[in-house]
Amino acid sequence: MCGITGWISYDQDLTAERDTLDAMTATMACRGPDAVGLWTDTHAALGHRRLAVIDIEGGKQPMSVERDGRTVLVTTYSGEIYNYRELRAELTARGHAFRTSSDTEVALHAYLEWGEDFTHRLNGMYAFALWDPREQRLLLVRDRMGIKPLYYYPTPDGVLFGSEPKAILAHPAVRPAVDAEGLAELLAFTKTPGHAVYKGMYEVRPGHLVRVGRQGLAEHRYWGLEAREHTDDTDTTVRRVRELLDDIVARQLIADVPLCTLLSGGLDSSAITALAARGLADAGRGPVRSFAVDFAGQTEHFKADALRATPDGPYAHALAEHVGADHQDIVLDTAALMDPAHRHATLTARDLPFGSGESDTSLYLLFKAIRDRSTVALSGESADEVFGGYSWFHDPRATGADTFPWIAVFREVGFTGVRSGGREALLHPEVLAKVDIEAYQAARYREALSEVPHREGDSATERRMREICYLHLTRFVQFLLDRKDRASMAVGLEVRVPFCDHRLVEYVFNTPWSMKTFDGREKSLLRAATRDLLPDAVAQRVKSPYPSTQDHRYTEAIQAELRDLLADGDAPVRPLLDTAAARRAADGAAGAAGAAGDARQPIEMALGLDAWLRRYGVELTL
Repeated sequence: MCGITGWISYDQDLTAERDTLDAMTATMACRGPDAVGLWTDTHAALGHRRLAVIDIEGGKQPMSVERDGRTVLVTTYSGEIYNYRELRAELTARGHAFRTSSDTEVALHAYLEWGEDFTHRLNGMYAFALWDPREQRLLLVRDRMGIKPLYYYPTPDGVLFGSEPKAILAHPAVRPAVDAEGLAELLAFTKTPGHAVYKGMYEVRPGHLVRVGRQGLAEHRYWGLEAREHTDDTDTTVRRVRELLDDIVARQLIADVPLCTLLSGGLDSSAITALAARGLADAGRGPVRSFAVDFAGQTEHFKADALRATPDGPYAHALAEHVGADHQDIVLDTAALMDPAHRHATLTARDLPFGSGESDTSLYLLFKAIRDRSTVALSGESADEVFGGYSWFHDPRATGADTFPWIAVFREVGFTGVRSGGREALLHPEVLAKVDIEAYQAARYREALSEVPHREGDSATERRMREICYLHLTRFVQFLLDRKDRASMAVGLEVRVPFCDHRLVEYVFNTPWSMKTFDGREKSLLRAATRDLLPDAVAQRVKSPYPSTQDHRYTEAIQAELRDLLADGDAPVRPLLDTAAARRAADGAAGAAGAAGDARQPIEMALGLDAWLRRYGVELTL
């Protein structure tokens, strides 16, 4: 894993712009604490910050290929190619010579051998740039599911790019501006592929590449979900899912640095931890390390709500004991969650105030603690999107709604179980009228539906559930992948997501909905495929989202902070707020689950917007 950035300019000599390149690259230091590298040519400048995971000594970047004394290809690369050993063997047989043991060099030679078609051969998570000095052309490539981020900013004579917006914003020609559409994207709870919120900036879409040449930019999709006939019966399907998981986890255990798993005690993370424990034991590398987040006193005083029926702790401990894991709970308190330094680090990691508040901060703190013992972690992220794990997959009110199903649910039930009115609830009506979040959501929903592949002869139920699955795999999971990538890379921790392997995603996407729910429950295929690895209590546990603190002192603390903000006449967010609504939220009675009728999410969004406007100097043009 790493941080990448660069600048292509066909009208300038970039060899004289190393200071600017160095400033852009420095913003990626969190993603790559182990080494820095710069490469410049007349019209290309590439920067790299390295997190060393494979081939510690030989994998330095930017990396190039020379022939006859000339550079024919250079890359700045982030991610992991899990099938790089097979590709290396094939390329060696075709006459390619390698000087390192890194997957980065394999990517270079794969492009030289197969051109742009090399993307079809890659299995992994990656975002990288390839500069071809012969053609004076740049290629930006992002993995199929969008696990690794990659942003770009077209200029009159080329392009700027980076793993995160902050790399591009470090260029003196770029101002952090956000218009009404950008603010709608920020608030609407639908991550539109390609949209970067900042005006003039874009994100390379998952499964896409962007070509940059003297004539401009062109985007090309090299992968997407397709509708195919599923001919396997249920037993065969379960076996195939297990075969895929065995292979996927085995590949993702490859690392030259300490490795661990994220363990919540849910089905997804438990399955990954159990598979990792078996794989490491077979290789003589055990036991598996595992980590879980908890809040001080929460397991002992846990109160069930509409989203979380049980605390994570007992289930995580049961799985850890079952597989013999070296397990550690990372226990956080309200003081840590409210620490200004931690909240500042969380905002800087994201470059945007997504409004998940303490959930973002606790994830950052979890990863910060893990980084002291491991460099790579395996996560159960995206299993719910792949296998149909959320409660709303099984709620006709949500699946039948004329919008994204999670939005239908959140309009009725807030993040902590009580209707909250949305993260935007404290914004002024005039601001909301300009942004028009519901119209934006409706337009994005129609766009997403128009992309869904269908098969002739599918029943109405099958057709609709294919749409629901597609929406989650292309719109919802991007929130979670982006959140996890930023929080982990902010502390130099590489998080791998086995359930995002495109072979598994393609296979399960095309299994009939009746097969995905064959036992009458959510995630039937995953449960059946890993049942032999898990304690019964863990296998049967009902889905519980990432934990949130129930400490009323946290709610009281953010209410107090909102009162201070409202008293500050110079607070940049003040013109955006409905002052009366904000005062009611700030002064409302705090409960275990939230504040002022569960306005915790809107309060956190208001505070986050203010911190973002201050920290980034954002120009809002509504």
